[in-house]
Amino acid sequence: MTFSDGSVINYPVFPTVDILGVPVSRTTIPKAVAAIFSAIRSGRSQYVCVRDVHGIMHAVEHPDMMEIQRRAAIVTPDGMPLVIVARRRGYSDIERVCGADLMDAVCAASQVPGFKHFFYGGKEGVAELLIERLTMKYPDLRVAGHYCPPFRSLTSVEDETATAMIRASGADIVWVGISTPKQEYWMRDHVNRLPGATLLGVGAAFDFHAGIVKRAPIFMRRLSLEWLHRLGSEPRRLWRRYLIMAPKFVWQVLRAKPSETR
Repeated sequence: MTFSDGSVINYPVFPTVDILGVPVSRTTIPKAVAAIFSAIRSGRSQYVCVRDVHGIMHAVEHPDMMEIQRRAAIVTPDGMPLVIVARRRGYSDIERVCGADLMDAVCAASQVPGFKHFFYGGKEGVAELLIERLTMKYPDLRVAGHYCPPFRSLTSVEDETATAMIRASGADIVWVGISTPKQEYWMRDHVNRLPGATLLGVGAAFDFHAGIVKRAPIFMRRLSLEWLHRLGSEPRRLWRRYLIMAPKFVWQVLRAKPSETR
């Protein structure tokens, strides 16, 4: 694919379904894991966006975010509304791939090849707790390091120091948990500065796996009600996402004409 700046990227990895302009990957967790590992073995740098309704709407309203989605190797459908839209358009080769489940699957499968993980993000102490719990669950998980950036923007010196630390760690996989849209901008700005690494923006997965925030019970996830659990757990932070952005998404999808897929 050729972009306006003349750059050419052989992405996306999977066929996609266009949802309000965002190329959502028609994929499953096992296929996504296999594609990530294939890129690591070939030495390609890439980033993966985990996209929900809120992220789709942010991209619709911010052209720079839309460009980030279009340059991603994979844009996973994190949220059943995206899967439902795709299936109603006739695509059965898609399932929900949320950040927490993708992290579980990648960490589990990476033990045999020995890929190394770096954790960038989380509040103070969260990454340490996350690593402790993941290594208990996956004893052969190789951790290259972690870094908790300050809430404010990093200075150029701080950013270069952190980037150099990640490079020096030899990490194959960099988990980025600094919330949307900050993590997507960070991945865009750093993917070419971390040769051979796959960057994954997984946001709340840090808190879920660290045990800071409880995920919805399995039955709620199966009924596509995880959003309701999250809204009840963090109403002040998430009310706008679910009570304003979600209805806007439904309205725009109903009005939109499906575009050609890539």
